[in-house]
Amino acid sequence: MGDQNDSPLRTAVIVGSTRDGRFGPVVANWLKDRIQQHENMTADLVDLVETPLPTVFPAFGQAPTEEVVRLLGAVSPRLAAADAFVIVTPEYNHSFPASLKNAIDWHNEQWHAKPVGFVSYGGLAGGLRAVEQLRVVLAELHAVTIRNTVSFHNYGQVFGADGKPSDPGSDVAVKAMLDQLSWWGHALREAKRLRPYGA
Repeated sequence: MGDQNDSPLRTAVIVGSTRDGRFGPVVANWLKDRIQQHENMTADLVDLVETPLPTVFPAFGQAPTEEVVRLLGAVSPRLAAADAFVIVTPEYNHSFPASLKNAIDWHNEQWHAKPVGFVSYGGLAGGLRAVEQLRVVLAELHAVTIRNTVSFHNYGQVFGADGKPSDPGSDVAVKAMLDQLSWWGHALREAKRLRPYGA
């Protein structure tokens, strides 16, 4: 039991945008590097372009088709195995991408009693309005959202050719967020080991 509790926190990094020419992978790769440098954490990059999900749900009570099962098979087990999540999202029309909402809606118990952090990017608002709406959605799925966020305002001017942000404050902000995520991830994992979560 102690070995399980001491094992690295498995963190799924979800790249929410599927738009052509998206900037999300640049941010996600930087974040993945930061997670791997964080004490006792590992990162699994879940890119919704590489693992597309269906957009038509089966009727209530109807079994999913073989194709749906196949597509979910590339994502669902990875979300279930995660101890924590970080969502990388832009802001579309004061909210978050439909592709991200679709990925959230295909899953339920995979989110239960797990912490979720956010790294957002956008124009002047830095994607923060997308994050605030995600908090409401994820609360319905029994997830615990982390207070600290990382946001990149006018992101095109922030990242250099090396794929890293030029402001050293970004590393400070992401460490604070990951520290909180790690605390909640380990605490919730231990709590579920002692008493399974019942939604």
